[in-house]
Amino acid sequence: MTIAIEARGIAKRFRGVEVLQDLHLAVEAGSVFGLLGPNGAGKTTTIDILTTLLRPDAGTATVAGADVRRDPDGVRSRISLTGQSAAVDEVLTGRENLVMLARLSGLGRRAARARAEELLERFDLAEAAARRVAAYSGGMRRRLDLALSLVVPAHVIFLDEPTTGLDTRSRQELWHVIREVADAGATVFLTTQYLEEADRLADRIAVLDRGRIAAEGTAPELKARVGGEVVELLGPDGEVLAERPTDGTVHGLRAAVDELDRIAASSAEGARVAIRRPSLDDVFLAITSRPAAPAHRADLIGTKG
Repeated sequence: MTIAIEARGIAKRFRGVEVLQDLHLAVEAGSVFGLLGPNGAGKTTTIDILTTLLRPDAGTATVAGADVRRDPDGVRSRISLTGQSAAVDEVLTGRENLVMLARLSGLGRRAARARAEELLERFDLAEAAARRVAAYSGGMRRRLDLALSLVVPAHVIFLDEPTTGLDTRSRQELWHVIREVADAGATVFLTTQYLEEADRLADRIAVLDRGRIAAEGTAPELKARVGGEVVELLGPDGEVLAERPTDGTVHGLRAAVDELDRIAASSAEGARVAIRRPSLDDVFLAITSRPAAPAHRADLIGTKG
């Protein structure tokens, strides 16, 4: 197994507050790795260190074979980064954005235009190529942003909450694009607060809580940690009134149903019980049992965390 990203003992403090503590990660080349965590858990700080935007206070990390401390230029030459906000020029057209970045990246005029057309087709932006980006929808801007990050092919692609603020359709369209990028051989490191996003995209998931990795594994492995089925009490309109996890045994299932039956007695008429398999939501709530401490880097220096 080839490792594309490896971090050992990474720590970072801001004004005396520990944001990351003894962080260990290993990401297989060619995979999609999802880093989950509540606001302030340290997700963006992790990406900032791995992409050389921040120096760690302790620990070591390598990305695509280059050390983030000793060879930051080597890291930058092998990665691309898409942040939480689309970094596109709204005055230019989609095509002009891509051609400009291709030229700045060292491609000749003809090669830059060819690369721009290739990416416009790949990201389903060809019909909007001549329109100013100011007229693009949020989903189109994010697709263009991701296309810009791939003007020069990268070994490792970092996506920091790439679908934040998008509607459901735009989010699903971007998921398709991200999966295609990974299937083409790139390693994708993804941070997200959308549990369905990690479930759909990530080959392996780590849950970050208060600057530490609280759990790591595949989605099925993490769900298995929760236990057996979850019993839900549903109202007449299908809303979840209450739910109880079980340990997978008949006794645990019966106890959960009995408890919800008592709750149902005081609920609206027509309440019913349903059983479902554990989800990443259950994992997330079980592992991150309380909100992250407010004194995260975002609160200290005014950036998102």
